[in-house]
Amino acid sequence: MAMLAQGPYTRKDFNISGLKGISDTTIQVHLGLYAGYVANTNTLNERIRDLTQQGKIGSPDWAELTRRLGFEYDGMILHEYYFSQLKPGGTPMPTSGALVDHLNKSFGSVDAWQSDFKGVGGMRGVGWAILFQDPSTGWLSNHWITLHQDGVPAGYKPILILDVWEHAFLLDYKPAERPKYIQAFLDNVDWGVVEGRLLK
Repeated sequence: MAMLAQGPYTRKDFNISGLKGISDTTIQVHLGLYAGYVANTNTLNERIRDLTQQGKIGSPDWAELTRRLGFEYDGMILHEYYFSQLKPGGTPMPTSGALVDHLNKSFGSVDAWQSDFKGVGGMRGVGWAILFQDPSTGWLSNHWITLHQDGVPAGYKPILILDVWEHAFLLDYKPAERPKYIQAFLDNVDWGVVEGRLLK
């Protein structure tokens, strides 16, 4: 069944100018793209609702819009996770606490996790590198997500989200310099926000 929105989604504001290694120009372009996902999600929900009310469930138009909704919705949500975890200059990676405990349990060490996460983010292609938490076990795992809705493990909680679509870094780095962008991203992470996403 198609999602029937109770009301339109509102674009969130993120005050993240002055990031180290990620220019304000890149952020402004990126925020504009995010605004498009919000607008498209609202438009699709309205059109799906209209077709549903017209008794056109199952029609080609209804089906195509319903299939498209996951891409736009997840594009909106993943960007909100991405921007909300950034802070100019970041915060120091914790050396103890819940996040470190989970990373040690799941990967053996924080260094092993970070090496794996950078490796996932550096793979060829465009998409997302996401650290997820399995709600049934508490374990953390890194995943590559291509299109926003493809490959997302059902029910898992996003903990750290890295956008590696080209729009996230090409104004600042050449395609072959993606590792520099990934390091810049990590240098601007607010680890308190990330740790706060862990399921209790």
